[in-house]
Amino acid sequence: MRRTFVFAGVEETPIVSEAVANVFRALAPGDVQLFPMSIEGEADPFFVVNATKVVDAIDEARCREVHHYDEGTHPPEFEGEYNWIYGLRIDPAKTEGAQVFRLKKLKVAFIVSEDVKNALEAVGNLGVSFERVTGSASNDTRTFNS
Repeated sequence: MRRTFVFAGVEETPIVSEAVANVFRALAPGDVQLFPMSIEGEADPFFVVNATKVVDAIDEARCREVHHYDEGTHPPEFEGEYNWIYGLRIDPAKTEGAQVFRLKKLKVAFIVSEDVKNALEAVGNLGVSFERVTGSASNDTRTFNS
């Protein structure tokens, strides 16, 4: 079954249907770039979504578990970045009002606002799930995961 939203490749590149692209156009036009693409054997258009906002909003003290790259075991371009975070939490005051963004030191996370999340869920048939990144780490809540 073809999904309306998936993440592809090592860089977790978002690829979306036209209906999902329209959500980003309507709710986050200043936060994303949409690049049309074709998929062999598919008549419908698809789009690569590029989050143009990158913010430093990780609230490390409220995350459940934080893993930094070990010194000397990573390429220099990863210096100061996170290897992975469990129970990711962000500080909403540091998001600069963005509706869609990536995190400065954890670029694989693709963050959307609650409004964007709700609109995406209304499109349906998503190949992604949501995890909350605000509130306490112990909340059972919903970012994008592939």
